[in-house]
Formats: sequence, C-alpha cells, structure tokens
Amino acid sequence: MALSSLTQSLRPSLLSTTTSEWICHTCRRHQSSTRRTRKALRVKPDATFLPSKTETQDHIIFNPPSSASSVYHTPQKFLPQNDPRRRLHSLSLNSSFVSPSRLGGSSPSQQPSASSLATVRPAYEKKYHLTQDQIAEIRRLRAEDPRTWTRVKLAEKFECSQFFISLCCCAPEIKEERDKALEAVKAKWGKKKREAREDRQTRKEGWGRDT
Repeated sequence: MALSSLTQSLRPSLLSTTTSEWICHTCRRHQSSTRRTRKALRVKPDATFLPSKTETQDHIIFNPPSSASSVYHTPQKFLPQNDPRRRLHSLSLNSSFVSPSRLGGSSPSQQPSASSLATVRPAYEKKYHLTQDQIAEIRRLRAEDPRTWTRVKLAEKFECSQFFISLCCCAPEIKEERDKALEAVKAKWGKKKREAREDRQTRKEGWGRDT
C-alpha cells in the first residue's frame, strides 16, 4: 500500500484525463519559493530618481550628496548673484595654473633635502667594546640563572645586541623546555595539519636543490 501511494505521488497517473494531474507533485514550485526567487530584490526606487510628473519639459535635477561637499564644487548656476564664490569661479576659469603659494604649499626648490632632515632614531653603529673578561661574565651569568639573565637583559647590561649574546653563550635547559612545549602542541594536531606541516618541511628541503 505504501509503495503504491509513493508511485502515485512521484509519477502521474496514466488514467487521469486532466492535464494538471500530469505534473509531478514533488517537483512543483510553490508560491513561497517563487516569491523568494523573483520578488525579493524588487525594490522601488526613491521618488527623487524618478522623472517628475509635474514638469512638462526637461529640466536640471540637482540632487546633492548626503555629506557636505567643498564649496568649490557647487555649480555656479546654483549660486546667488551676490555670492562671493562667483568671483572665485571666474578666477579659476581664467587662470589655468595655480601657484603653490596660493594653495598654501611651497615650491620644490624651497623644500628641505632628505639629508638635512632629522632621523627617526639614531643610526646604529657597532662598537666592538667588549673584552674577554666581560664575555666571561656574560657566560657566567647566563649559566647561573638563565631565567633571570635572559638575552634581552644581558644585551641591555653590556650594551650589545641579542645576537651577540646568543653567539657568546646558550642555555640548553631553556631550549629543552621550549622543545617539550612545542612537542605538546604538535601532539594536539590533527591528521590534516600534521600532513600539511610535513609537506611544508619537504618543500623547504627542496629549495636549495633547484638552484
């Protein structure tokens, strides 16, 4: 019984005489779906964009933007007769070039050169001022307490770069802790992320082979 009802709902009956019964009921589009596809974006335009019904001939429509524009962009046709901006319009039409002094700027010859400008930060110069005793002191402090005497603090104390501190000494226990933390993070990776990182490492190894 269930099979026969399903067959009738999916396939029109051959015994029906009306044409409307030949349409598949499951494939029929309803009013809700038709309205969504055809009438959802039918928005009426604003009245100011439609042609005027009161005017008998063509005319100019002045529809300014919502934000206030510059006074120099106002058309001269819409300015009153006693408006001083009419004189500015006439001056701009007569003179095709406006000097930088009128615009409030300076000519390229008056601008200062790049070498005379002050630098944002002082130029870094290598000093080479550390002695063997100071280097031994750096290694001793780093070996005694690597958490307190980090590379940043040692570089500030002895006025050198962090890269130089890394060349002088190292902290194996700090490196082991960071490696363990990295392995704990990698243990939480999924299959896709692990395969992506392995592919990235394989591509890095092949960079030098192409050259």
